[in-house]
Amino acid sequence: MLVLDPAHHAALVAHALRGFPLESCGLIAGEESGDGTGTVHRFYPCENAAASGKLYTVAPRDHLRADRDAESNGWQIIGVVHSHTHTDAYPSATDVAQAPDPGWHYVIVSLRDDEPSTRSYRIVDGSISEEPVRVDGFG
Repeated sequence: MLVLDPAHHAALVAHALRGFPLESCGLIAGEESGDGTGTVHRFYPCENAAASGKLYTVAPRDHLRADRDAESNGWQIIGVVHSHTHTDAYPSATDVAQAPDPGWHYVIVSLRDDEPSTRSYRIVDGSISEEPVRVDGFG
């Protein structure tokens, strides 16, 4: 499960909308519990270095900035967020091939419909499994 407070959820959706028609991307930092629940404490909007409407690459300087800030707060990077501008919030073959860390949460914001949708996945050895997203605060 991925737990976001409403402000973080609103920030990642707003970042996706601002980036349109290109895919947007960002990193999430927080804590991972023993049962695999990730609690987000910060969303880091990042530049899409690929500057594409079909794929994303987190700009290395933004990744470094996020990693340093997370570490200074006692958190870790627990996942990546990106948008799909014209498709469902489901990992593409490219998303699966690029998934760098099997412990991460892979969050996708779809802008295909009138109302953006947010879904999260775990991607391990090419296998995709959806996980619940809770947007109601902590606890």
